[in-house]
Amino acid sequence: MTQTERITHMERIYDKCTEAVEQLEHAIACFNAQQSDIAELEAYYSSKWRADFSADELGKLPQNLKRGVLSEDGLWNLLEDYARLKKMTGQ
Repeated sequence: MTQTERITHMERIYDKCTEAVEQLEHAIACFNAQQSDIAELEAYYSSKWRADFSADELGKLPQNLKRGVLSEDGLWNLLEDYARLKKMTGQ
């Protein structure tokens, strides 16, 4: 590998790593910005979620209502993933 080839190769790696670091920095900022929303979801899950889930099971909610938050595992998994990621980021 010539000196020019080596520098070109390293430049590609540098660009790729710079982009990855910038993307991660942005993702961490977005993650941190969701803390109050996560707290609100946690409060909902521990209080009103069961009643809303039951109403959905009984067909009392509109059919066209978006209800991802009522999936049996969806909200739980989100809250668990969030807690795991907080530990990973040292928060």
